[in-house]
Amino acid sequence: MSYQPARDKGFDRSIGILKDGYTFAQKRLQSQHLDVYETKLLGEKAALLGGEKGAELFYDNDKMKRGGAMPAFILKTLFGENGIQTMDGSPFEHRKRLFLSLMTPEALDNLFDITTKHWDLALERWKKKRKVVLYDEALYLLMRAACEWAGVPLQEKEIEKRADDFALMIDGFGSLGPKHLQSRKARQRSEKWIEDLILDVRNGKLEAEKGTAIFEMAMHRDLEGNHLDSRMAAIELLNTIRPAVAVSKFIAFGAVAMEEFPEEKGKVANSEDYLYYFAQEVRRFYPFVPYLPARTKKDFTWQGYNFTEGQLVLVDVYGTNHDPRLWEDPDTFNPDRFRDWNGGLFDLIPQGGGDYEKNHRCPGEWATLEILKASFQYMSRHLSYQLPKQDLGYSLTKMPAVPKSGFLMKKVTKK
Repeated sequence: MSYQPARDKGFDRSIGILKDGYTFAQKRLQSQHLDVYETKLLGEKAALLGGEKGAELFYDNDKMKRGGAMPAFILKTLFGENGIQTMDGSPFEHRKRLFLSLMTPEALDNLFDITTKHWDLALERWKKKRKVVLYDEALYLLMRAACEWAGVPLQEKEIEKRADDFALMIDGFGSLGPKHLQSRKARQRSEKWIEDLILDVRNGKLEAEKGTAIFEMAMHRDLEGNHLDSRMAAIELLNTIRPAVAVSKFIAFGAVAMEEFPEEKGKVANSEDYLYYFAQEVRRFYPFVPYLPARTKKDFTWQGYNFTEGQLVLVDVYGTNHDPRLWEDPDTFNPDRFRDWNGGLFDLIPQGGGDYEKNHRCPGEWATLEILKASFQYMSRHLSYQLPKQDLGYSLTKMPAVPKSGFLMKKVTKK
């Protein structure tokens, strides 16, 4: 008797993935304790992968590739076309080393300090405001911090404009209609802005410090010894700055966690170790990246399921971070779980999994952790406010998710 894989029957489920959001794959995989499930998306057969074993398969470079996997509507909004997320093989490894070179211990310490400085400056501004929406303000705070760290000049008068464009890029990939078109226009404006700066660095009109992201992207040479096309260098520089700005969502969720679990605030303020546990649990518990795509390089069979060459594959990021086979009481917020965590490559995957150098795990994960540690330490030690009545909940059908109120604060002061 032949094996019949678990699969959706009938119609294309593309609308379903937008409707169900983060839980689309989770409902199918975890309800049947599966690592693979077949569905139909964007008119083609697709395999959903979840859990530690599914994530490990997804990051198997002998079986999976990124070229041709990312839908055009995401490339034209979130990532940019032909960037590192779409590369494979030696060109990918060479480009990945460029990104990894930015994440030295010294550079990450500098990012922590820059982020802390911008919290101080932001708090001075917030004292004068009647109310502050943390998510919105964190977006501007991190835009300042990320650009300073990357060596990108940013005038005060353009901060909101640039940050709002980043927000459109980050939010637009999960939207349809006018908002998606706004996101594409924001991507075009941002690429043009950064490309002009790249050309200024190359032409000597803009001085850039060696080791900064803008210098390294401008001067990077490919395997043939050629500079990146100026627009491609701009796309990759945006791929350094944009994820740092997107951390504003985690900051808002971290504030929710401190409010809903008030005992956490003191632990975070008084322990460097617990600060790390808390940052990791925010990344695991709250929704961020929903899925990541790949395509198969060849025909093969795994867990009785027959993959065909060129087939679309999606790894369930949110579901894997909430898989009860990997995490005890996964729907409970518990930073202490990271005291004994072994640093697995395929269990905690909010920004991808696998090896940093060989796989498509985001090297910006290190930067994310430094930004979160600096932010949560500052929030727990220095941020004082009144919390008016509001909805701190969030929807798992909206991708990417954020607290509904954005975390509204009044009478913000420094303690």
